[in-house]
Amino acid sequence: MPMAPPHPQATTVLVLGILGLVVCQILGPFAWSMGNRVVREIDASGGAMSGRENANIGKILGIIATALLGLTLLFVIFAIVVPLIFGVASSNVG
Repeated sequence: MPMAPPHPQATTVLVLGILGLVVCQILGPFAWSMGNRVVREIDASGGAMSGRENANIGKILGIIATALLGLTLLFVIFAIVVPLIFGVASSNVG
C-alpha cells in the first residue's frame, strides 16, 4: 500500500510554529489557526493525506508562542502604565 502524500501546508505550519517560538512571536497565532485548519483537513481526508504530526506540533508551538506574545504584551503595557500612574500621582502629592 503506497503512503499517503503529506498535506501541502503541514510543513509550513511546523515552520511557522518554530519561528513563532524562537524568532518572532507574532507568527504564533498564524501557526495556531493554520494548524487547526490543516489538522481538521487531514482528519477529514480519511487517510488520504498525512502530515498530521507536523501540523499538530506546529499548532502546539503556535499556542505556546501566542501565550508568550500575550505575556510580553501584558509586561510592556504594565511597564508603561505603572510608571505613568505613579509619576502623575507623585507629582500631584508634592
